[in-house]
Amino acid sequence: MDLWQGLLLITSIHLLAAASPGPDFVLVSQQTLTQGKRAGLWCSLGIALGLGIHILYSALGLATVIANSATLLWVIKILGGSYLIYLGLQGLRSRGGQVTAISTTGAKTASLAAGKLVRRGFLCNALNPKAPVYFVSLFTLVLSADMPLYQLAIYGLWMMVIQFVWFALVVNILSQPRLNAQFQRCSHWIDRVLGGAMIALGLKVLVGKIQ
Repeated sequence: MDLWQGLLLITSIHLLAAASPGPDFVLVSQQTLTQGKRAGLWCSLGIALGLGIHILYSALGLATVIANSATLLWVIKILGGSYLIYLGLQGLRSRGGQVTAISTTGAKTASLAAGKLVRRGFLCNALNPKAPVYFVSLFTLVLSADMPLYQLAIYGLWMMVIQFVWFALVVNILSQPRLNAQFQRCSHWIDRVLGGAMIALGLKVLVGKIQ
């Protein structure tokens, strides 16, 4: 398979995967609706960077090992599910006035907040226990033993771009002034509802089977 055929296949498959509802979507929606566009974009960047972890170990041939190791998948399930529950509990404890407090802080605090948001998105994606199985399936279609390193790097970077662009689009839709203003009036309730959804996803990860 040549470079362009691989890119077309990866684009069609990964765009559908990125658009499917899941922890990343819930997290980006929560951050955007309660903290604004900037927070949503930083979180989206973290998710795209988290994807790089899956791409790296897949390129090294470890995805198959992880996907077929009950112990490793169990560890990832525990870590991933627990982290989603932690994020959900943070949302349930939300109080009003959060957006105003963030928007009026200084540059240093804003920088720290950005780092925290990137880290939150990164961990949410990197600890997804379904990712190794997904990447085994995807890379089996496009990778070959004689594929040059530069082509593999292009595939990986392109998937990260797709991931970020999709969530950036979601952020821009949710941060439309009229829509976002209405949501921010009840931001703490949105935080709690989406926090509950995050807890439900975490519990699903913990008790569910990885296909």
